[in-house]
Amino acid sequence: MPIDELDIREILSGMEGSRNEFRASRLFITGGTGFFGKWVLESFVAMNRELGLGASATVLSRDPETFLAREPHLAAERSLAFLKGDVRSFGFPEGRFTHVLHLATESSVFVDAREPLPRLEAMIDGMRRILAFTAESGAHSFLLTSTGGIYGKQPPEVLRVSEDFPGSPSPTASASSMGEGKRVSELMACLHAEKFGFSAKIARCFAFSGPHLPLDSHYAFGNFIGDCLARRPVRVRGDGSPVRSYLYASDLTVWLWTILARGAPGEAYNVGSEDPVSILELAKTIASHSDEPLPVIVEKPALGGGPPERYVPSTAKARGQLGVGASVSLNEGIRRTLKWHRNRLDLAS
Repeated sequence: MPIDELDIREILSGMEGSRNEFRASRLFITGGTGFFGKWVLESFVAMNRELGLGASATVLSRDPETFLAREPHLAAERSLAFLKGDVRSFGFPEGRFTHVLHLATESSVFVDAREPLPRLEAMIDGMRRILAFTAESGAHSFLLTSTGGIYGKQPPEVLRVSEDFPGSPSPTASASSMGEGKRVSELMACLHAEKFGFSAKIARCFAFSGPHLPLDSHYAFGNFIGDCLARRPVRVRGDGSPVRSYLYASDLTVWLWTILARGAPGEAYNVGSEDPVSILELAKTIASHSDEPLPVIVEKPALGGGPPERYVPSTAKARGQLGVGASVSLNEGIRRTLKWHRNRLDLAS
């Protein structure tokens, strides 16, 4: 189902200073059928149509037929072409491209997230392939979506972690495969950019809210929304103490496009909200948006004895250099997400 018109309007307004970068552009996008990718594709189609940019995008997907059956409004878009393939081994499409967006996240590396070694290998192999394509295609700009996990464990005294924080994941812990994989990916992107003469821009992404976020995965926001839609108890799988912050997807989309268009070459920018909320507070807030009272169930008792785990960025660099911001509050993001899902369910019934 398409993203709401209000969200599209706000994205286009937020991109006002960046949109001409994509006039007559030819984009290549990986991860285009995931959470990030769906927002990027919807906004690209709207931007292209309304501004007459004459741009086109080729989207790599392992299963474009299934994706387009679920999103038929994109199947008819002449500015979009879908290439079937695996990011680790896809055949390079012909012709020149101007921009490459590598939007793959941990859910896009095609292996069970419980198997850290195959996940790491897939991430690096995919990165190697997409960078080879970027060099061969003649693209002048490359965007990598990385993760705040590259900083490792955020110390409790660091309320908001900035891009110059020197921490890193433990290289001997299997749980570090995502963070270490993205650290290597960032380095690979910058080294290839220096060698082949394109600009690499990096978006270090934290936590997000909005339509298209999976409702049955490891995303607390999506899981709680799923509980709320099903009118069942909102279930917190831990003790609820970890602290996160949630940037709404329309703001996320503006930030990604802006970093690609105006980010400094070889620079990384944190992408997220600076407003902290505990997982338990998030569950209670989402439950309060239900049209009937919903209990919140916390599965594990609080251990106590130490400060809560934090995962909250400083976004001063992106805000100061690029002029981006967080325009949609957490409560408004919850309201919009629930409304979108309820509309989708009504159409399906």
